[in-house]
Amino acid sequence: MRKLFLILSFIFTGLSVLFSALPLDTLAFIPIGLAVICLVITFLKSEIRLRVWPKRLFIITYLCIAVVLVKTFFFKDEVAVDQQFEQQKIETKQEAKKELEELEGLE
Repeated sequence: MRKLFLILSFIFTGLSVLFSALPLDTLAFIPIGLAVICLVITFLKSEIRLRVWPKRLFIITYLCIAVVLVKTFFFKDEVAVDQQFEQQKIETKQEAKKELEELEGLE
């Protein structure tokens, strides 16, 4: 039973690291929560001398929680308007209208 939860802890901790590195905001808390649950069960099922890996995985999981919280509260995602592209789009429309007017004048 302990080995199963230790393997699940490794998997969910790995997913936690991956999800906290990706821009998924609070969606990363799902694998983090599952990792913490599996780690608590593993920690309780382990003997004192076998609690080394769960402790290390707890540290990694807590660091993932910190990273997700910092990214969520301190970094804001903003969409910047590209003025040059907008101007180029307007000019392209005006040129297309002129070309159509010239074509209509030829007929």
